[in-house]
Amino acid sequence: MEKNHLTKVPFSSLGLTGSLLESLEDMGFVYCTPIQAATLPLALKGIDVAGQAQTGTGKTAAFLLAILNCLMETPVEEGKPGPWAMVIAPTRELALQIHHDAELLGRYTGLVFAAIYGGTGYESQRRQLEEGVDVIIGTPGRLIDYYKQGVIRLNHIEVVVVDEADRMFDLGFIADLRYLLRRMPPPGNRLNMLFSATLSARVMELAYEHMNDPQVIKIESEQITADKVRQVLYHVAAKDKIRLLLGILHQQAPKRTILFVNTKRAGERLTAYLLGNALDADLLSGDIPQNKRQQLLERFQRGELPILVATDVAARGLHIPDVSHVINYDLPQDAEDYVHRIGRTARIGASGDAISFACEEYVYSLPDIEAFIEQKIPVQTVTEDMLLEARPPKRLEYRKAAPGGRDRGRAMRRPAAGGRKPKVS
Repeated sequence: MEKNHLTKVPFSSLGLTGSLLESLEDMGFVYCTPIQAATLPLALKGIDVAGQAQTGTGKTAAFLLAILNCLMETPVEEGKPGPWAMVIAPTRELALQIHHDAELLGRYTGLVFAAIYGGTGYESQRRQLEEGVDVIIGTPGRLIDYYKQGVIRLNHIEVVVVDEADRMFDLGFIADLRYLLRRMPPPGNRLNMLFSATLSARVMELAYEHMNDPQVIKIESEQITADKVRQVLYHVAAKDKIRLLLGILHQQAPKRTILFVNTKRAGERLTAYLLGNALDADLLSGDIPQNKRQQLLERFQRGELPILVATDVAARGLHIPDVSHVINYDLPQDAEDYVHRIGRTARIGASGDAISFACEEYVYSLPDIEAFIEQKIPVQTVTEDMLLEARPPKRLEYRKAAPGGRDRGRAMRRPAAGGRKPKVS
């Protein structure tokens, strides 16, 4: 991984508690990224932050370090139950990724983390919450469900983070988000952080309503797309897209590829063609059972699955290392989705390729995309040698999850020692 994306600010200079410095050392993290260098000094002083940064710039570590340091350095009243911190994310995939990072960064703190999200694991998540947790990372709907049942308390929250705030609006979660925030202590009595790919007027309205005079931090806001993404566009007839895709995959032999489509039906058709042409691929879409989605992502992250076909459910918030190629098989109809899709490659200073197909069905969104990213996407000509003949698609069977299936989650118990120290009166 290239290092020129880092600043000269070492984590050791920020005054982080020793347990966090130890985990950072284990992970090989020495210097901050720009968003970390800009936001951490403020958050560590208890100043609210509204941050904008490109995807893949380390903002998750920024807010997790702030949360963990605050909890470790602030004594807790004896007998006061948690949770003390909450991260609210728009999707379960993002919540799971943040939870994974929290466990790595907080491995020496003794704090207990819980990932709370819909779609699966209802009883196991409930049991985990009833046993007691310190930090909850979750999606709005499931959090509200447990709150209304009295499983979750919100009156002791000391730190709250809203991640991907713009996506909350897109998915219609703002009413749920406000419901949760209004049941926590007042903004002046907690540390508040908000992160978003764009700090639009509606996002800033949310920030000023539920935060305590937040400092606005924008990193590289003048550059919409990551500078290490090599973008290219092919104008191609819809009937030739499969042949062009096969040609590109054959010529470039990418290591790890995400293929984006606009609909599940298109994803099933594309996956069937890839399998029929001896290319290992699988589909990630919104209605695939949660357990299978997690298994797919884990296989893809481990490198066991070289091609992931995905609808936009996978376009936001996932940090999958070493994605060499993102291919927009269908050009997205929303300009912001283009940025979030191609942000799956060139993560944290690496480089990558973003290839887009503009067919007669979706080419109409191209002017909006180029206006949004403030640049023309370089166009390359489709030559005859790039169009490979395609074998027939393989027949697919997508089955729904059987009721009562085994939950992959494990119960996490509070450690006997090493957690937050009681306040001394």
